[in-house]
Amino acid sequence: QVQLVESGGGLVQPGGSLRLSCAASGSIFSISVMGWYRQAPGKQRELVAVITTGGSTNYADSVKGRFTISRDNFKNTVYLQMNSLKPEDTAVYYCNLAVVGLEYWGQGTQVTVSS
Repeated sequence: QVQLVESGGGLVQPGGSLRLSCAASGSIFSISVMGWYRQAPGKQRELVAVITTGGSTNYADSVKGRFTISRDNFKNTVYLQMNSLKPEDTAVYYCNLAVVGLEYWGQGTQVTVSS
């Protein structure tokens, strides 16, 4: 069983930065595609960024140039560096692990961008 634990969320002013972390248990992290999703109140969950086992990345258009996803396979951890945050980035951010037809989710961490 895989467990994902997110951390790093909080309250930040517009234009500020946050770094989210997601630590995975188990031994399949290095062969898994890792992603960050978010869900704002009243909206559907959406993909923010994804990183493959080889380090290739893809981003939602709304965060390109502001967010950076990275992974450390030795620490079984994926990161989301968020810069130039906007109020519309406010959401619960979820970590996702996908491998060979299986999918796991973290419990989510709240990010609030407000002055």
